Amino acid sequence: MSERTATRPPVRPRSGRRPLPPLIFLLVLAVAAGVVWLMVVRQDRSLDAAQARACASADEAPPSLEPGSVSVRVFNATDSAGLAQQVAEQLQARGLVVSEVANDPSEREVEGSGEVRFGARGQDQARYLTVFLPGAGMHQDTRATAVVDLVLGPEFSGLAGEAQVAEALAAAQDTQADC
Repeated sequence: MSERTATRPPVRPRSGRRPLPPLIFLLVLAVAAGVVWLMVVRQDRSLDAAQARACASADEAPPSLEPGSVSVRVFNATDSAGLAQQVAEQLQARGLVVSEVANDPSEREVEGSGEVRFGARGQDQARYLTVFLPGAGMHQDTRATAVVDLVLGPEFSGLAGEAQVAEALAAAQDTQADC
């Protein structure tokens, strides 16, 4: 018998520990780390999407222009006589250039507080002018100039106050600066 034990390699003593519990612990830890990582990636994507939406709305926000660079024609599409003249005087007092005051010469029906009409070259001026008449619709036509028409509608109650205009322009600048 001594020959048999001599030819056998020595047996390592067992520690009595089983390898399965530590492996399960490591697996659970890896799954938890993976879940946390996926949550962070999703949150990052949602923040990126929110930033993209904010930047898209910033593109539609009124640009910061000098009032003297905006040429406006004020048209009255209501039954109130002299309304276009009153609004034109208010716009001139705020520094805008009013080139014409008249009744609406077009056949378009204006709804709500009014409408801003513009050509391709007057997009920035039109967006700027909508700050003065909140809720006004916008209509792009085929004109080749940057002149913008402000058409007063049947629900017109007045221009936005100077503080409202300044606040809207400042908010638009802040949004554009973040993009």
